[in-house]
Amino acid sequence: MDVLDVIREARIVPVVRRPSAAEAIGLCERMLAAGSPVIELTATTPDWAEVLRQVRSAAPDVVIGLGTVTTAAVARQAIEAGAAFLVSPYPAAEVRAVAGVPFIEGGYTPGELAAATAAGATAKLFPAGPAGPGYLKAVLDVLPGARVIPTGGITLARAGDWLAAGAFAVGVGSDLATSPDAPALLRALREG
Repeated sequence: MDVLDVIREARIVPVVRRPSAAEAIGLCERMLAAGSPVIELTATTPDWAEVLRQVRSAAPDVVIGLGTVTTAAVARQAIEAGAAFLVSPYPAAEVRAVAGVPFIEGGYTPGELAAATAAGATAKLFPAGPAGPGYLKAVLDVLPGARVIPTGGITLARAGDWLAAGAFAVGVGSDLATSPDAPALLRALREG
């Protein structure tokens, strides 16, 4: 199973950032029940390593990664806990150097996104929401073929606009926890 293929086919990457481990596990369970084949936990969630291990154990066929990875130490800990991919919010050469699993490196400017893709990483456009899908389209015009995943401030209702603009996949976070229609919207977006 190629991790990036799973992410591309999923189209939506649920980003789980919650104020407690119990809430994170609950949201992961909700995403799993909705059939999500991929989940990104965040290193800002309390006890994230234990959450990652528990979710990984409960759903061994689901691709589970860790986001907000900004140091080599956290990257190593994530891989040890079973992360299948790593995500940073900004350029993180220290993480890239030790990743050992697919790394989705954050950036905002065309130069940062180009550097991430040139280094072999899939790029994360962050924060994407304020920029809009038009910004992604313009970036992809000068970086044809780049695998860019916009994340940050994107709702499920707008995810389709980002996919139409050329996103490799779209990261959606807080809207998952607040939208009562999240499972149905996730399914619809996955099916295209």
